[in-house]
Amino acid sequence: MAVKIRLQRHGSKKRPFYFIVVADARSPRDGKFIQKLGTYNPLTVPATIQLDRQKALEWLHKGAQPTDTVRTILSFKGVLYLKHLLRGVKLGLFDEAAAMTKFQEWYAEHEATVVKRQEEHKKQQRENRHRPVVKKVEEAPKAEATAPVAEASSEETPSTEA
Repeated sequence: MAVKIRLQRHGSKKRPFYFIVVADARSPRDGKFIQKLGTYNPLTVPATIQLDRQKALEWLHKGAQPTDTVRTILSFKGVLYLKHLLRGVKLGLFDEAAAMTKFQEWYAEHEATVVKRQEEHKKQQRENRHRPVVKKVEEAPKAEATAPVAEASSEETPSTEA
């Protein structure tokens, strides 16, 4: 049985909200699923992702294939990196304590960049809120505006064409 980790759509029209689920590849998009791993809300800025890392890692080890969007989400949350590190432990390249230390360092750095990105976005929103909506247009000199009109009217006069 081919198992996929994919998004299951919820929410109303134009307001998507997704469950991250493990489902049989043959079942419909919003149909039955095996297990719910988390939620994904793309409407918030930045997008809200809640994910049970251990369950997702367990399903990846069992052979579940994530879809493209879910692969991006798992990568963002560090699940694929953790799987990569645990593969190194299995091959004997380093022990599990070293792998968890590397993951904790990466996760702390990643969270710092996410917080920085959120603060920059909030700062940008505050600046946009205080910026005027309508910009003043500079007035053109009226003498220049009337001169081309006079030329255009003389060009449009009927000439003797036979």
